[in-house]
Amino acid sequence: MDLPPLTAPRRQIGGHDFDFARQVAIMAIVNRTPDSFYDQGRTFALPAAVAAAKQAAEAGADWVDIGGQPFAPGEELSVADEIARVLPVIEATRAATPVVISVETYRPEVARAAITAGAGIINDTSGLHDPTLAEVVADSDATLVITHSLARPRTPYPKPQYRDVAVDVADLLRQRVDTALRHGVPPARIIVDPGHDLNKNTYHSLELTRRLPEITALGFPTLAAVSNKDFIGETLAAPPGQRREGTLAAVVACVMLGARIVRVHEVAPAVAAVRMTEAILGLRPPATARHNLE
Repeated sequence: MDLPPLTAPRRQIGGHDFDFARQVAIMAIVNRTPDSFYDQGRTFALPAAVAAAKQAAEAGADWVDIGGQPFAPGEELSVADEIARVLPVIEATRAATPVVISVETYRPEVARAAITAGAGIINDTSGLHDPTLAEVVADSDATLVITHSLARPRTPYPKPQYRDVAVDVADLLRQRVDTALRHGVPPARIIVDPGHDLNKNTYHSLELTRRLPEITALGFPTLAAVSNKDFIGETLAAPPGQRREGTLAAVVACVMLGARIVRVHEVAPAVAAVRMTEAILGLRPPATARHNLE
């Protein structure tokens, strides 16, 4: 399958080498929040969050994405409280495993503290709402994930409308990438995410999935954050705890269509699905090959 060429497919992220022309990275989700839509606070306590990060690495995650507050509308944490949530997890994870650490935040102050503590990726789900964040990343060796979203952080955006969702998402991502470049982030340290479900309805997210090549055509590695999202739940009439199969189907579809990073809650099944998809695409040889060869 022919995929669009990538800007600098070979990258060093968090001290690890990645070749996105030949591999897909698995990003595990660790929410240090009491109100995550998926785990409802299961990893809010510090020991639980650290254990989840270590377990994700052991299960095959390449990256662990640590979040201190959800994307959903609600009262904002103070900067100090967000830092207090994520920094101990970064530090403990860094001490326990060499896994690449990502921090989901839209705040420059949190990003700076996280990078100092050992994060190699800043995952900004606000779509670079504050361009100062790009300057913080530019002054480091960290990678920036630019996610498409429309609303101000933690504010509602009812009944989103798009002229053409794939075109509009690609256009805004292109603009935000230009902003990051103007603020000094090199192209080789930029990743884009179309933002499934973020200020989008289920029809939008389904269309973005099947038209993902229009996002990957931007030339930057594309992250697909589809795990357990509402578009899967609404498509299958499945509550959050019963979306594994739908999540895996969406993950495989995104990888087949060019995604090179997938963000997931359940690591082991996603690793198996992605590795199989890589082999089908000719990106990875079988772990063993004996059938009808001996």
